[in-house]
Amino acid sequence: MARTVITGGLVVTAAEETHADVLVEDGRVVALALPGSQRWHAERVFDASGKYVVPGGVDAHTHMEMPFGGTRASDTFETGTRAAAWGGTTTIVDFAVQTKGAPLRAGLDDWHAKADGRCAIDYAFHMIVSDVNAATLDEMPGLVGEGVTSFKLFMAYPGVFYSDDGQILRAMQRAADTGALTMLHAENGPAIDVLVEQALARGETDPRHHGEVRRALLEAEATHRAIQLARVAGAPLYVVHVSAREALAELAAARDLGLPVFGETCPQYLFLSTDNLAEPGFEGAKYVCSTPLRPRDHQAALWRGLRTDDLQVVSTDHCPFCFKGQKDLGRGDFSKIPNGLPGVEHRMDLLHQAVVDGHLTRRRWIELACAAPARMFGLHPRKGTIAPGSDADLVIYDPHAVQTLSAATHHMNVDYSAYEGRTVTGRVETVLSRGEVVLDRGQYLGRPGHGTFLPRSTCQYL
Repeated sequence: MARTVITGGLVVTAAEETHADVLVEDGRVVALALPGSQRWHAERVFDASGKYVVPGGVDAHTHMEMPFGGTRASDTFETGTRAAAWGGTTTIVDFAVQTKGAPLRAGLDDWHAKADGRCAIDYAFHMIVSDVNAATLDEMPGLVGEGVTSFKLFMAYPGVFYSDDGQILRAMQRAADTGALTMLHAENGPAIDVLVEQALARGETDPRHHGEVRRALLEAEATHRAIQLARVAGAPLYVVHVSAREALAELAAARDLGLPVFGETCPQYLFLSTDNLAEPGFEGAKYVCSTPLRPRDHQAALWRGLRTDDLQVVSTDHCPFCFKGQKDLGRGDFSKIPNGLPGVEHRMDLLHQAVVDGHLTRRRWIELACAAPARMFGLHPRKGTIAPGSDADLVIYDPHAVQTLSAATHHMNVDYSAYEGRTVTGRVETVLSRGEVVLDRGQYLGRPGHGTFLPRSTCQYL
């Protein structure tokens, strides 16, 4: 592997900003030095003058090839990780799925088979537990020993992924015993199903009704209940895709008590709203995801939560379904629209736009997108920072370049963009993954199989 030097850039990590040259050898960062102070010889030199040098992004919530509603997410591990690399993300943590009636092991093996030899960037797995029973609970310590150190349960989707409070409590207790982190999709699924049935009976079938039945109060109620169950179990808790200010208030109250409770939000909740769900015709189906988009006035609370660290991570929940042939399964019945949005390619750029807009500092951008997810899921300091010994997952980022997001130019395997026509300032110029150049000045140089599976340690905030 070629010895590489990146010169003259502003190195931005969660901890500091400093102009420095970065030396890369054998896939790792070897040293940082004041610009021009070292006479490093390298086969490959990148001039990052006027640019940022930032850690590769860590997207801790993706769903490649995820089965849902009679179809499956349109991005494979090959196409999805390639798109992630185009957007400056060099590590994903995807969700392996347990099928009801089958062991956890079978689900994990299925996901290894999907990903192995196909990923352009490094990857790890969480485990979705959809069938809590004695055998499942007995399997959890073994998976933790293999580096799958987080387990996701659902308070939503009765009949599919749903677990009741007793099952969640048992899983939390076992996770706590093994040092694992419990992740929860916090929405009151049985109550939502009642509201769905009532809405359809009234003839309310358009996509906008998806957001109207999945009430913010039902996200807040489930978040409160999840926190109390975690307290009873003595377990840490990570609540995924927080979208409602009322749910965020529950997290903030728990953290004010010093509880090990963490939260994530996603770009769609920061930049999109129910206005998108209400777009004319069937266009709103493009924006159907769960938790749903909220009215625009929820966004200020989410931005504030990111600044105050009541929310620690921004992930994408990338789960794309094509508008034609997948989203339109729900024409005439919003409850049949596959839930999920494309986003893995745009997270770093959208969060940089938040820096430009004054919502975040540069270091907080890197904290939310790189360092915090790496620490949360046991990958730091190998991932999420730029320091001697860390993997050389490095992005040269042009903070002045202007681009327009569009399905015509994105690299995700989906026929629409949730951010069609949105102009953002900032663009990835060069991406290194473990020292290999994956992308350089608009030329993709990556390959399937470069990415390797990452066994993770337990949550580093505990």
